[in-house]
Amino acid sequence: MPTTIDLMNHRTAITVTLATVMTVCLASAVVLLRRIDGMRSGATLEEVLYIPSPKILKRMSLGYNGLLADVYWTRAVQYFGAKHRAHAMQYQLLAPLLEVTTELDPHLIVAYQFGSTFLAQKPPEGAGRPDKAVALVERGIQANPNRWQLYYELGFLEYMERHDPAAAARAFERGSQVPGAHQFLRVLAAAMAQQAGQIATARMLWTTTYETTEDKMIRFNALKHLRALRVDEDVPRLEEVAAEFKRRNGRPASGWAELISAGLLRGIPVDPLGRPYKLLPDGRVEVADPDSLPFINQGLLPGKKPESLVVEKKS
Repeated sequence: MPTTIDLMNHRTAITVTLATVMTVCLASAVVLLRRIDGMRSGATLEEVLYIPSPKILKRMSLGYNGLLADVYWTRAVQYFGAKHRAHAMQYQLLAPLLEVTTELDPHLIVAYQFGSTFLAQKPPEGAGRPDKAVALVERGIQANPNRWQLYYELGFLEYMERHDPAAAARAFERGSQVPGAHQFLRVLAAAMAQQAGQIATARMLWTTTYETTEDKMIRFNALKHLRALRVDEDVPRLEEVAAEFKRRNGRPASGWAELISAGLLRGIPVDPLGRPYKLLPDGRVEVADPDSLPFINQGLLPGKKPESLVVEKKS
């Protein structure tokens, strides 16, 4: 009758054998792929290998999902690199390769971060599929809810690739709630909400940022944005008051004094820095010094563009 030690030795031998077989199989697959690629000029993955079903691959991997995921991730990078060098306009297998990679190893963060960039960029720089890039990152967030970098990646995609500041604001705000998240996510969330015209949301986010951070630079930045939000509310309201005077009298007001005399204002309106707003003959309202109030969208001189936030990709 075999002893416990004999059984343990037998199981160990089986494990070692299976591991060896698995390693050899994976190595052979890689070698085979390279040989097939080398047999054809401009060879691609289209007729080569890769089982598209993660479920089947998981069963075949004998528990070495991470190792197989690394193989697929490497192949995805090689595929992208080859297409990029060839200035290709289509990257048909990129999304499937990334999907298989992240199904095999849902915690391979680099595949979400760089894979989404590969997918989002316009051809020939990438696949031109920001929708698939967003879907990839969302899957990454679902599998790794405490990785704030993925929320940053999502916000970046929504803003830079899909041109949706409101969606970007939501992504950055979600990320800012993750324990240990970089506090700049709150700044980005507020800035995106402001750019999307969500003044109430932007004010709440900027106020929260101002009240909860100890960083002097971030606090001052939040204060400047809060001032800008007030200007963006003041100017349309004052222009509507001026328009109401013109409707009543058939002519524009000559200045704030006439609006005060008509009972439409209680006093001369001032900006957040205490300087009187300027009422122009055509009914427009401008701030006295736009440069002292960055980030405003209203009250600017004709032809002057608002100072907007530029989001830089951080790898």
